[in-house]
Amino acid sequence: MPHRHTKRKAQQQRDDLTSEHKVGDIGQAVLACLFLATWIADTFFLKYTTVLDQYVSPGVKIPLGIVLLLLSAYLARTGLSIVFGEERQKPGVIRKGMFSFVRHPIYLSEILLYLGLLMLSISLAAAVVWVIAIGFLHYISRYEEKLLLAHFGEEYEQYMKEVPMWIPRLRRK
Repeated sequence: MPHRHTKRKAQQQRDDLTSEHKVGDIGQAVLACLFLATWIADTFFLKYTTVLDQYVSPGVKIPLGIVLLLLSAYLARTGLSIVFGEERQKPGVIRKGMFSFVRHPIYLSEILLYLGLLMLSISLAAAVVWVIAIGFLHYISRYEEKLLLAHFGEEYEQYMKEVPMWIPRLRRK
């Protein structure tokens, strides 16, 4: 818990950062615990909803799972370092790094983390939690975008037109 408090305190003291949804951090933590508990219990112990796992070759699911986990780590690391690693003198819309490809690379990293684990062992119960997590992340993203629109106005509106929310474009406009 000290990390969340420290993060919030640091965020409140910085004019270049906007607010997050008040239940964003706790909701993400609860869903992460729920996903991991469900995935671990179903994969290693209960095996109630892992029936599809037998139909996907380990030669496909293991490399795919590892690639998704590595991509997730990269997005999280670079996104967090861009947002919290430097204080911007003039507050503005962040458009560098992964933020030039998707508007929410940190939340996307969370989605890909869960998907990577699902590729390693396909648990339908954990997949249900994954879908709920996607819905929650989309909800808090939309809330935060309203704050960003209120704070940055046309600059953020233009950013929303140019950069997709979740899935990067193959070609730039």
